[in-house]
Amino acid sequence: MFTRVITALIAVALFIPLIWIGSWPLVIGMAILAVIGLSEFLHMKKMKMSSPPAVLSLIGVALMVLSIYFPILFAVEVFSRIIILTMVLLFLYSLAFQETTTKDISEMILMMIYIGIGFYAFVSLRLTNVSLLVLILLVIWATDSGAYLIGRKIGRTKLAPAISPNKTVEGALGGTVLASVLVFIFLQYFPQSEHVFATFLLMVVISITGQVGDLLESKIKREYHTKDSGTILPGHGGILDRFDSLLLVLNVLFILGVV
Repeated sequence: MFTRVITALIAVALFIPLIWIGSWPLVIGMAILAVIGLSEFLHMKKMKMSSPPAVLSLIGVALMVLSIYFPILFAVEVFSRIIILTMVLLFLYSLAFQETTTKDISEMILMMIYIGIGFYAFVSLRLTNVSLLVLILLVIWATDSGAYLIGRKIGRTKLAPAISPNKTVEGALGGTVLASVLVFIFLQYFPQSEHVFATFLLMVVISITGQVGDLLESKIKREYHTKDSGTILPGHGGILDRFDSLLLVLNVLFILGVV
């Protein structure tokens, strides 16, 4: 527990100034986190980080985040260009080195897109609406904390026993209720638009989506027979472990055109 608390305090001390400063430091920081996150997945697949497929996908995910400051270099449809280029190069590599299968390529591209768009959306949201970003982070934190505390106290009904045996329906509902209360208070002082109720409903959806993201990460780890995605955060696991809820939320916001 002590290690977990110390790690959390150090992470917060680094993360908050990064969000506050924004600009290049944030972009580079998010690109690094994206690379670490994808490398954790590749490690689950037992791929060598020095192998050409790993290097190509890691470069691809970094470019997806960094592209927010290179619109001229990458022109329009930046994600499509980076994704397709990486995919083509990986397919060509697999023709020459057949130990790399199409299944491997599909998994790498899928996770590159998921992680890349997630961290790109984080930077984009910071640049366009920092207040909304803070609210989303508050929602995810409140949902996680509420689900954990309420689940431990009164949790009885398993939410998804085959994926994450410790999560309960009562905890999930409790997390969303706590997040909803905090959102209601937040919006009284920092309304995000004229449509306060619509914003409130969006935050409730984000709370639920974040919990689905948590389950998704648990499913991936279970498929690859690993407890934590990494060890970079002592007591917490890896980057994918800590950003599991946020990544799916940011991908959904990207699809909705919010970022």
